[in-house]
Amino acid sequence: MLYDLARPLLFSFDAETIHEFSLAALNVAGRALPAGRPVPAEPVQAMGLVFPNRIGLAAGLDKNGEAIDGLARMGFGFIEIGTVTPRPQPGNPRPRLFRLPEVQGIINRMGFNNHGVDTLVANVKAARFCGILGINIGKNFDTPIENAADDYLACLEKVYALASYVTVNVSSPNTANLRQLQGESELDGLLAKLKAAQTRLADSHGRYVPLTLKIAPDLDEAQITNIADALRRHRIDGVIATNTTIARDKVQGLRYAEQQGGLSGAPVFEASTAVVARLSHALAGELPIIAAGGVTNGRTARAKLEAGATLVQLYSGLIYRGPGLVRECVRATEHGASA
Repeated sequence: MLYDLARPLLFSFDAETIHEFSLAALNVAGRALPAGRPVPAEPVQAMGLVFPNRIGLAAGLDKNGEAIDGLARMGFGFIEIGTVTPRPQPGNPRPRLFRLPEVQGIINRMGFNNHGVDTLVANVKAARFCGILGINIGKNFDTPIENAADDYLACLEKVYALASYVTVNVSSPNTANLRQLQGESELDGLLAKLKAAQTRLADSHGRYVPLTLKIAPDLDEAQITNIADALRRHRIDGVIATNTTIARDKVQGLRYAEQQGGLSGAPVFEASTAVVARLSHALAGELPIIAAGGVTNGRTARAKLEAGATLVQLYSGLIYRGPGLVRECVRATEHGASA
């Protein structure tokens, strides 16, 4: 209710400016107030972890891990931060974040703007949060695509000890050629190197940290089948479906619809959920699916589980609905299937 009253004022500001302000406010709240606890719900087991509830925060909102404790107060069952790259980078020129309120959509072309993995590591160490924390890793924009694995491995090495799970982001449309890494041969090579590193790190740390892969919604059935085969072949622990879309069929004619970047929010729900369903069929329950894309209410969160997901992530829906969306989605996804 309070957020509904505040939203017109918040939306009167530039989207990225208010994003930065909100993160700063959450950072202050997280430091000043007691650590938050997840909304009570039935625990869910996936990837060898026990999640307090099925609803998580998707990567992208807190790229540098600056507001972990404040975000934890919203009641998420898990939080994913990043995408982080080995070296700091400013991302693409502003403006690069656009609201499409008529359809509860957002277009972004942020370009993995972040302060680098060392800053993220320091922020995680300073946080009080003791829940499930995912860390999403990517490559620097100026790293040649043929050397992309080096960046992922460098990040994995540095975040491994602090993460509950690590997500490999090969699906952002805002880093040139990144989605090439979803191709059959490219993905095979990348996952082989990451799995070998995970095995080595598990031995040296005495702790196994699951790996997940985040994929795009703009994939055909053959591509989804190839990805599912690669996930099984390399014993990857989970998959996040999906990132943002480059399609514009759901927003034609709207202001900002022609802006370059990835479209998220309600307009991506159908395509994203279709990928979840196809993945679920292809994987046959061999590894869990974390669904993201277009969750704006409890009904759409539940639909992700019905399509085959085990866990659900929010981001754009929070911008339009506020923190109350977390509790609504937790209640709607109780008593679902687990993997």
